[in-house]
Amino acid sequence: MTLPQAILLFVVALVAGAQNSVAGGGSFLTVPTLIFTGVLPIQANATNTIALWPGSVAAIPPYRDALETERRTLVLLSVISVIGGILGAVILLKTPQNAFLFILPFLMLLATVLFAVGGPITARLRRPDKASGPRWLVLAGVSLVQFVVALYGGFFGGGIGILMLATLSLMGMRNIHTMNALKVVLASCINSVALVTFIVAGIVEWPQALVMMAGAIIGGWGGASVARKIDERYIRIYVIVIGVVMTIALFVRAR
Repeated sequence: MTLPQAILLFVVALVAGAQNSVAGGGSFLTVPTLIFTGVLPIQANATNTIALWPGSVAAIPPYRDALETERRTLVLLSVISVIGGILGAVILLKTPQNAFLFILPFLMLLATVLFAVGGPITARLRRPDKASGPRWLVLAGVSLVQFVVALYGGFFGGGIGILMLATLSLMGMRNIHTMNALKVVLASCINSVALVTFIVAGIVEWPQALVMMAGAIIGGWGGASVARKIDERYIRIYVIVIGVVMTIALFVRAR
């Protein structure tokens, strides 16, 4: 890693850290940047998980009160998230570099679309609808869906927040704060076990990871305060544009 590359990664991670604390979508910037600076695709995905992990864990404490009402659901879905996250990370490790580089633009496209429709979905989830059917049956269905989400999250992770909000809505939840609290914890479970898997496999590019971690932490703490003064609609438009541009760039590179 050269000095210009280190500066670029630090700045991009700083922006991504602020972006994640406001609207999400930081990986739209960090994963492609790692690849464009010479990191292999799978190593880039693993390094990105390490770099942005502290921000997701740091978001848990403020939600403690909101989690009190859903302890049993939290425990069950956390266990499922851990299992799915490990399996997703292992599948990534078994995936050839060229195959992942071919798949990555499609994953970025999926994540961008999920982010783009995230606003309407979140608004839909605020409505006081009820889930139909016995609670155990609903919980079983939600558990299955969460396992698939965790599998995807361990493999890549872009857009899992929106997917989990949609999953929790299947249970009839209508308190967006409780849903966000569960989402943050479950995402942390997925990323934590994926992180450990990647470290054990030795595929993390540590110089890049540490530089980006510093940038992401500073961006999450300081940059968010500036970004929150901007209309959220403009932030979302910015993230979507970045996602589209990076997706196109990855499609070109993969060809």
